[in-house]
Amino acid sequence: MADITISREMTATPDAIWALVSDLPRMGEWSPENQGGAWIKGATGPAVGARFKGNNKHGAKTWSTIAKVTACAPGKEFGFHVAVGPINVADWHYAIEDLGAGKCRVTESWTERRHPLVQKLGERTSGVADRVETNRSGMSETLRRLDETLAAK
Repeated sequence: MADITISREMTATPDAIWALVSDLPRMGEWSPENQGGAWIKGATGPAVGARFKGNNKHGAKTWSTIAKVTACAPGKEFGFHVAVGPINVADWHYAIEDLGAGKCRVTESWTERRHPLVQKLGERTSGVADRVETNRSGMSETLRRLDETLAAK
């Protein structure tokens, strides 16, 4: 099981950061792989238990997943569990730590939940041979782009 945690200090309020990381349709602006998402099954916004469909792209490959919000505390954290049908894929989590003086530390975490056999099948679906390194790079890029968006406000 792989775990990746990437942190970045940002100049913004915890609420401003949380508003972006929980804004599923806009996530495609920051993530190099996720193309955004949409609330489903009656959900209209972030709340524990709410579900959303996430759309992803890597090169010419595209795929969708269903996620369920597992942590939702405005200004503090946003997390979700991803699955494809009955197959567990991963857990994602954003933690926001207020450092004072208008600064926060944002930590994005990913935990692999796929069985090794399913990981191999995932390579065919996504075109990603090294999921750990791809996510590590993508998470750094996502936090950098979030920081740039916040700095531009």
